[in-house]
Amino acid sequence: MAVNAKKVAVYVLVVFVMYVIITDPKGAAGYVQIGFEGISDAARALGDFATWVANGGK
Repeated sequence: MAVNAKKVAVYVLVVFVMYVIITDPKGAAGYVQIGFEGISDAARALGDFATWVANGGK
């Protein structure tokens, strides 16, 4: 039962994403840019943290 609900949720999400891309391509591009900026910021923060740890927490 849970597997079917998961499949339905993924299907609905994919349909929604396709709808947004088709109806508002510029907006969808903005969402993708925001997502990649978020990933980039998170990676930078992890790198800063790893550097801080490597320097003995100073």
